[in-house]
Amino acid sequence: MADQKSYVTLTAANFQKEVIESDVPVLVDFWAAWCGPCIAIGPAIEQLAEEFQGKVKVGKLNVDDSPAVAQQFGIRSIPTMLFFAGGQVVDQQIGLMPKSQLAKKMESLQAA
Repeated sequence: MADQKSYVTLTAANFQKEVIESDVPVLVDFWAAWCGPCIAIGPAIEQLAEEFQGKVKVGKLNVDDSPAVAQQFGIRSIPTMLFFAGGQVVDQQIGLMPKSQLAKKMESLQAA
């Protein structure tokens, strides 16, 4: 079975194209491998990526691999989720939150 991911792995190289220039809203999960809460929320983010596929793009950006992008958006604490629509940040969530609440934010993003 192929390991097909429904989210995009974001880097400094593809951030502009995948997030800023995206025709659909984007949820960006800023995370790191050493961050316990990031690991805890990871499965919910991946499930939402599948559930909203084609409607809202989900990207995961490892802050250790792309510190300049994290710095550009003022990420001081992880996990941080930024919600983009039309290339602009329209909402953010810092820290853990239930999957149901994240889904509500994604639904409102989709309607924006």
